Amino acid sequence: MNQLEQLKQFTTVVADTGNFLQIAQFAPRDATTNPSLILKAVQQTEYAPLLSETVAAHRDASMAEQVDQVLVRFGLEILKHIPGRVSTEVDARLSFDRAATVARARHLMGLYEAQGVGRDRVLIKIASTWEGIQAAAELERDGIHCNLTLLFAFCQAVACGAAGITLISPFVGRIYDWYKKSAGAAWVEAEHAGANDPGVRSVARIYRYFKQHGIDTEVMGASFRNVGQIQALAGCDLLTIAPELLAQLQALEQPLVRQLEAGPEAVEPAVHFDEAGFRYALNEDAMATEKLAEGIRLFAADAVKLERLIEGAR
Repeated sequence: MNQLEQLKQFTTVVADTGNFLQIAQFAPRDATTNPSLILKAVQQTEYAPLLSETVAAHRDASMAEQVDQVLVRFGLEILKHIPGRVSTEVDARLSFDRAATVARARHLMGLYEAQGVGRDRVLIKIASTWEGIQAAAELERDGIHCNLTLLFAFCQAVACGAAGITLISPFVGRIYDWYKKSAGAAWVEAEHAGANDPGVRSVARIYRYFKQHGIDTEVMGASFRNVGQIQALAGCDLLTIAPELLAQLQALEQPLVRQLEAGPEAVEPAVHFDEAGFRYALNEDAMATEKLAEGIRLFAADAVKLERLIEGAR
């Protein structure tokens, strides 16, 4: 049994890609997308007709509507290849606008429902800003389930849990990137591998805190740089993994040991963040502050690039 098959025994495997033609070979339950992954997919020859067909069918619509139609079209295609849920992301440029995020999320869900897809098969991805978390809380109350992304800080996770969010995507690789860059020449890879990886430590802390305090929000580790990070989080509720790393796991035959369990470790005291406390805690975490801002900027830039491709396909 290869390591991907072993991983599926105690963790739900999710494909992190817009390339739905690749998905079947890994048999994940769910799939996640983001603006960068969709942009990458639509520039591939095999997906060009999908973009042109979708744009042609909505040529007179606003640019925002055309973008949403493209995102949902990819989501619909992905759902043909998986039994579970697809995550579709709200425009990152709305990350600090609660009302606009809610409106855009409802519109995306409406597009799926118009195609006969139920709410149980879609997660709306929203950046883990204070405004994003509050928007997601409102959506959850209306039965629209959310995946809070760009999550780097413990306070973001705690706020999501308190808000009753369905799922969070704490990042691993981008945290690792920040600490490695910050350490510079002093970084020793062997000392920061496996359970000592700063991104792995962050996700493990969130996972254990949620289990110890009975928080139902699902924890899905995301943004991996190598299979070692995935192996160190075996046992997490879900892990969303790029096709390249899924293939590497398929090629490994060594035994995979479960690392995360809701065990008897000392319980971390429960904490609560109101808006002021959340903003201060996030501000105190230089890594999370920088990576959240950077992530929003990168997703926003790729959204603009996708708009240009759509404009060119008109």
